[in-house]
Amino acid sequence: MADSLLADAPGSLSGVARVLVNAGKLDARAAETLTRTAKEQKRSFVSTLVQSGVIEPGELAHTLSKALAVPVMDLAALDVERLPKGVIDKKLSAQYQVLVLSKRGNRLFVAGADPTDQEAIERIKFATQLTPEWVIVEQDKLAKLLDGLTASAEEQLSALASSDFEFDSTEDVGAPQPDTNDVASEVEDAPVVRFLQKMLIDAINARASDLHFEPYEYNYRVRFRVDGELREVTQPPVAIKDKLASRIKVISKLDIAEKRVPQDGRMKLKFGSKAIDFRVSTLPTLFGEKIVIRILDPSSAKLGIEALGYEAIEKERLLNAIRRPYGMVLVTGPTGSGKTVSLYTCLNILNQPGVNISTVEDPAEINLPGINQVNVNDKAGLTFSAALKAFLRQDPDVIMVGEIRDLETADIAIKAAQTGHMVMSTLHTNDAPTTLTRLMNMGVPPFNIASSVILITAQRLARRLCDNCKVPADIPRQALLDAGYKEEDLDGTWTPYRAVGCSACNNGYKGRLGIYQVMPISEEIQRIILNQGTAMDIAKQAKREGVRDLRESGLVKVKAGLTSLEEVISVTNE
Repeated sequence: MADSLLADAPGSLSGVARVLVNAGKLDARAAETLTRTAKEQKRSFVSTLVQSGVIEPGELAHTLSKALAVPVMDLAALDVERLPKGVIDKKLSAQYQVLVLSKRGNRLFVAGADPTDQEAIERIKFATQLTPEWVIVEQDKLAKLLDGLTASAEEQLSALASSDFEFDSTEDVGAPQPDTNDVASEVEDAPVVRFLQKMLIDAINARASDLHFEPYEYNYRVRFRVDGELREVTQPPVAIKDKLASRIKVISKLDIAEKRVPQDGRMKLKFGSKAIDFRVSTLPTLFGEKIVIRILDPSSAKLGIEALGYEAIEKERLLNAIRRPYGMVLVTGPTGSGKTVSLYTCLNILNQPGVNISTVEDPAEINLPGINQVNVNDKAGLTFSAALKAFLRQDPDVIMVGEIRDLETADIAIKAAQTGHMVMSTLHTNDAPTTLTRLMNMGVPPFNIASSVILITAQRLARRLCDNCKVPADIPRQALLDAGYKEEDLDGTWTPYRAVGCSACNNGYKGRLGIYQVMPISEEIQRIILNQGTAMDIAKQAKREGVRDLRESGLVKVKAGLTSLEEVISVTNE
């Protein structure tokens, strides 16, 4: 059938022209005119034919498929990222308007609009040493797809990154700059630099806490964590992953030649009139280095304790504890629950000319003038315990330990609290009562815990409802009781709200607020500790003394219309 269609038409016509003439889709004279036009313009007959509007690309593809017994495929259903790369040269692909689909044995499946183009078949066969198997596709879709694939990664980045910003690197006082002169020029790639700057600015404007740059086999994505939730913001070209990683490493003073082990660094960038710190962490993955950048905003520690969301009684308990001359205050909660900001808010209150404050962290996240901050350096032997021992010889009034991780650190911190110093630190526990049993499990004697710890605050961060779009929620009475409300709470004087979502917020939420359990260590709780009581015993006694647990504190925020019941249940569901 195909051979007869090709043979009957005038010999001067191309294969496609002859098929169309014999199939009655094109007049012979029109076919000759289009053939001459294609030669004069040095273009393919198929592209000239489609541009002329004589036949639709879809109709052309199906006519050729039926006449030549060659399969047809819709390019819209194709996952371009999974196509084999580098099988044929980009110039060859663009010249003959072909796209490699897959390779099986010695056969190469190629998509094209003109399966009769013998020159293209021979060139592909010579270049790959494989036998081309043709699949017909629509010419306009193929041309558009090839234009996108041949555009360089830099051009795609330029389209992603606008230039209406000013964002300058400032001098960092962190680790010494490694010798990167030989390779720095390779990463001073303008589109990559501008793309990174745009991502950082977008993250700051979106109130994000973290940026994630994640390489995968077929794609590369950027995600922001906003109000505790990760969301994808863009997918830049995969080709830029190494240049982007190198650029971030250069300005973070990391070793850009080392890609096999994780690295941690910092960078400080000027955004408008203020400088913002970023903590950088790199991690080797299967398809490149994943980089997470945490935005450290020092202004968050200077907002004051009122901005953190403590209720009046909770704030009073905390302030009374930190203003005592000695003792230990512990802040507990999971990673990302705002423990560091709470501690620094307390330190900022105590930061007076007559007070000597020293902190040891891994690493120091917020820089506050007037406070002596030390970074842990395990390789150099500067551990939490080593720094604490040095602090005790530095005439301190207040000591802050980033985290109590082991018995040695706990012992030194407790001895410091017992010998006339105010000590603050964090632990990773679910609530305040379990913090005391965690210290016992670490090996700290109960009498040391009872005589040193004066207050424990557990906390979570819940998303705050957007004031613009929140609406009253119709929650059944029984659901409110099951959540933890008492009958007397449901007196009809307040209304729970739910998230809706608008242009000013993130799915109905904007910002976050703290939910706290503030537990002073009373004499009764000290007796339970000395008798090696359980966390449940401590929790019962704390409840008798009027200490709200995390769920009860969250329900207070729902009652005030600050967050939703669903959000409180989510963050306090232990």
